[in-house]
Amino acid sequence: MHHLSCLCCGGTPHAFPAPGRRGFLAGGIAAGLAATALPRRDALAASLVPQTALTPDQALALLKKGNDEYMHEAPYSFAHGRERRVELAMGQAPFAVLVGCSDSRVPPELLFGRGLGELFIVRNAGNTVDTAALGSVEYGVGVLGCPLVVVLGHEGCGAVAAALEVMERNTNYPGVIGEMIQPIVPAVLSARNAIGKVSLDDAVIANARRVATRLKTQSPILQAAIRQQKLRVVAARYDLDDGDVQWFEDV
Repeated sequence: MHHLSCLCCGGTPHAFPAPGRRGFLAGGIAAGLAATALPRRDALAASLVPQTALTPDQALALLKKGNDEYMHEAPYSFAHGRERRVELAMGQAPFAVLVGCSDSRVPPELLFGRGLGELFIVRNAGNTVDTAALGSVEYGVGVLGCPLVVVLGHEGCGAVAAALEVMERNTNYPGVIGEMIQPIVPAVLSARNAIGKVSLDDAVIANARRVATRLKTQSPILQAAIRQQKLRVVAARYDLDDGDVQWFEDV
């Protein structure tokens, strides 16, 4: 049985980067659409699998239920065998886009109890969204018809911890790691308390909330879906040892 299923700072802390060659998908979709329109699915992706009929609230409830079952070690019941693989060979119809961290301890399908073809996942260290990731999110919403976007941070995130080190100790990192974590720094700064201190967990939550808020406010495709009540964007935080996902639905 299955269900139908860095932000780069650019020039300022409040703007997505201009699309480059890697961002042709995001730029191509957005440039060809008005802010009030969603892309035509048949123009971008052929699929014989119907889009999910779930509403945004139903999609969120399904993830919450899956995480509760995961926490309590309920047996997995998602479809993942040959029949499901054959069905998905005709196309995909996920019911949620998930922006998550690359951390090996945070596998989205497992912690939400989902099977093949149910989640459209964008992962990188620190669950940030650059041009390529933004295009992927817009594709999941505008073309595949996902009614939900979740930005998932997690306990003990190394990328957020590195951004905290940059802020507090002006730490330098080799290669492009420093550039990768720069988009997280504004979230760390926003998490400072009254005496200027920042806990790692507060920074993790602030980063997830900030990315979710910026997706809602800076993507014309997501804005159009939200206006049509076809989409919700929420932030969340995963606890490594107890498996619980804490939700922030007010972004």
